[in-house]
Amino acid sequence: MRSSTSKIILLFMAVFAFVNAGAQSVVCNGSLGDPVLKYTFGAGSNTYGPALGTAFTDFGYVQDCPEDGQYTILNHTNVRNGSNNCHPEGWQEVDHDHTGDPNGYMMLVNASDLPSKFFTYNIPDGVLCPDTKYEFSAYILNLIFQAHAGPGISRPDIVFSITQADGTTFTYDTGDIPESVNADDWRRYSMPFRTPSGNTAITLVMTNKSPGGIGNDLLLDDIEFRACGPLILSGFSNINSNAPQSACAGTLNSYNLIAQVGPDYINPKYQWQKSTDNGVSWVDIAGETQLTYNLVLPANAPAGNYQYRIAAAAGNNISSANCRTYSSPLTVVVNDNPVNPVIQPVSACEGEPFTINASGGATYEWTGPGVTGDNKNQQNLTIQHASAQDAGAYQVKITSVAGCSSLSNTVNISVNQKPVFSITGTRAICAGSSTVLSVAGPPNLKTYSWVPADGLSDAAVANPTVSPAQTTTYKVTVTDDHGCSSFNEVTVTVKATPMVTVTPVKKIFEGKSTVLDATATDADTYLWTPADGLDDPTRLNPVASPTNDITYTLHASSALGCGTAMADVFVKVFKKIIIPTVFTPNGDGTNDTWNIEALETYPQCVVKVFNRNGQEVFSSIGYSKAWNGGYHGYVLPSGTYYYTIDLKDGNPIRSGWVFIAR
Repeated sequence: MRSSTSKIILLFMAVFAFVNAGAQSVVCNGSLGDPVLKYTFGAGSNTYGPALGTAFTDFGYVQDCPEDGQYTILNHTNVRNGSNNCHPEGWQEVDHDHTGDPNGYMMLVNASDLPSKFFTYNIPDGVLCPDTKYEFSAYILNLIFQAHAGPGISRPDIVFSITQADGTTFTYDTGDIPESVNADDWRRYSMPFRTPSGNTAITLVMTNKSPGGIGNDLLLDDIEFRACGPLILSGFSNINSNAPQSACAGTLNSYNLIAQVGPDYINPKYQWQKSTDNGVSWVDIAGETQLTYNLVLPANAPAGNYQYRIAAAAGNNISSANCRTYSSPLTVVVNDNPVNPVIQPVSACEGEPFTINASGGATYEWTGPGVTGDNKNQQNLTIQHASAQDAGAYQVKITSVAGCSSLSNTVNISVNQKPVFSITGTRAICAGSSTVLSVAGPPNLKTYSWVPADGLSDAAVANPTVSPAQTTTYKVTVTDDHGCSSFNEVTVTVKATPMVTVTPVKKIFEGKSTVLDATATDADTYLWTPADGLDDPTRLNPVASPTNDITYTLHASSALGCGTAMADVFVKVFKKIIIPTVFTPNGDGTNDTWNIEALETYPQCVVKVFNRNGQEVFSSIGYSKAWNGGYHGYVLPSGTYYYTIDLKDGNPIRSGWVFIAR
């Protein structure tokens, strides 16, 4: 908490027995006491805090951006029109004090042209304990941000001077305080010292050795003064065992607290303390003045944090809070037991998953007939496939993060069988017809749900009339009075008027066979007419071996009487051609032409004959007139000639030779 005091109630006070001119702080290397005096310049929602007064500083107070030799008390540096930084080209924009409090005040100092003191405070006799070591500290932020650093930029260099009542002066020099990286780059400077045995009054003076001009502007905040003593260690039964201990409400807990104090105090005295508000306030524990303390937390101790520390001081100084130093707190956390969970009974269906819900714990441990090593520590116990063996009593123990446990009530889980049923009704109909489907099952069936709804008279009854437009699989889900469901399916086949598709023309060579390509839908029986040349006229795709051109007709019928479809296939039978290799065109009336048997049955065929030089000597489309061995009225000489015959039936071109003998 920041002090709201508007005037300084402290500043550095001490008799300091050495001079330090380095930039590093000298810190207390032992244990510290609570702040004897702490000054934070107060806090408030207004931008500016009150002036310090001439007793504290010779600098001029302004409620604006201070110029050289001026200061102000404020809670943020954006003071121009409430939004602009005083010197945005070089200053950090600071919107909170050292602790992060946006309302916390701090002192902004703009150095004067020449090195000068900017803060003075007199600490009267009696505030500090005599012949006691202390540490005072302060936080300082160089307002110049690092990116603006460079030649000609002056850095603050603060000297803390402590003057005793007899006029003896001791100093500590911070050295150059570097430019800040960001608005949180506060630096803590500290100094331990020991007060004299007599008058403890001191005067603290803060002097800035650097001149003003460009740079050398700073923020001052959070000045503290604490007793500094030997290192004090403490633990639970062991100095090195100081982690927080966890306990559960309703349980008696005891701990052996021990402490170890370094060799610094003459005639050291001790006092154990207790805090129940997280260290905000501490009270002495009566009679506990040894290095050990047997702590007993009763079973009725309320839940909360219990902190313990040991104070140490020299002799009778132990009676003054201003003289004591303390160990770090030891913490015992008493945790509430989790509220006893209430779990609800479940009626499960065989084969289906079921879950028993629990809450309120960090970990869970279930017991019951369906609990296994895999699911016993689930928060919500889930059994994926319920069976009769899973029925019975269940209970869960929940444990909090702190390890405190409670036990739930016991509930009985029942597992019911799924309903078993069948579906009756005609499974095949002609298009435009209907049938009734009926559920046949136990008497405790309560609800029915048929899908899809298309073609159904009512999707929520046990025996709907169905009139599907096409073959449809209907699924019905039934639920019994235990809430258990199961389903079954039935396919209603819709037979439309049969339809057939055939390859209308087939071509074969005489003596060959072909399969009559046909597909049919919604047909059950087939008949081809005539049966000539067919291996089986009742097959959808019989093998045909006709000797002459023929047309076959397919008759496809439905067994349900849904109609008959017909289609024709024409089979073209090509005769086998016989090509002679010699003929004698000598006019004797025998073998005078190149007579190619059956070639006339290929009216689109192309015949060509060439001599040995590749010259075409005969050609014709069709072969209605056989070649007589002539060429444009001339008689060709005896010899071998070469031919090509393209039947134009999709087969490869035939080629070979023929000999003319005269």
